[in-house]
Amino acid sequence: MASTPPAPKTGTTRTRSTYRHGNLRRALIAAGLELARESGPDAVVLREATRRVGVVPNAAYRHFADRDALLAAVSQSAMARLAATMETEITTATAALAGDDPIAAARARFRAVGHGYLTFAQAEPGLFRAAFTTHADMTQAEDETAAGPAGRTPFQILGDALDDLLDAGLLTEDRRPGAEFLAWSAVHGLAVLLVDGPLRGLTPTQTRTSTDDLLDMIEHGIEQPTDTT
Repeated sequence: MASTPPAPKTGTTRTRSTYRHGNLRRALIAAGLELARESGPDAVVLREATRRVGVVPNAAYRHFADRDALLAAVSQSAMARLAATMETEITTATAALAGDDPIAAARARFRAVGHGYLTFAQAEPGLFRAAFTTHADMTQAEDETAAGPAGRTPFQILGDALDDLLDAGLLTEDRRPGAEFLAWSAVHGLAVLLVDGPLRGLTPTQTRTSTDDLLDMIEHGIEQPTDTT
């Protein structure tokens, strides 16, 4: 008498996604972003990224030559998320304005750039560290993956805000060159102090006050001096 074959087990079949073309690259970058979010850029390694995606480690080398290549891509993507936060802050700040005052609008956009930068740093410290972990020149938009939804990198967004100050008559032509580096250095310094430095323990109110005071200082430093004669 022939034996009856065992019934197939249900709920135990393990499936694995198949990645084609650029899908695996995107999945590995997404895994790298999660690693950076959880533990910072040092945690971004190819083996763990492939484990999370569900492919063998060698599959990653079709898209990334080594761990540094993956980290560079994660850094660019983190920079794009920083840009998106800055854009959101600008939209919120300008929407709250009453009337059509170009000077008030220019100031609001400029300050929103700083607030957005610091908001991202504190909300996503792992991604913030990852965004600046490589030696790539982040002042250039050579890779669109470093840009936000509007197609602008954080550096370009800052440049646009400074141009708005110039158009509004708040910034003179002679003070415009290099203003990005001065403003960025000051805001980035505060961000690092808040995320990794002695200002980590500030309350939200103290942080907001420190941010506003810093932006006041930057504005007064770069804007057109008042004629007191």
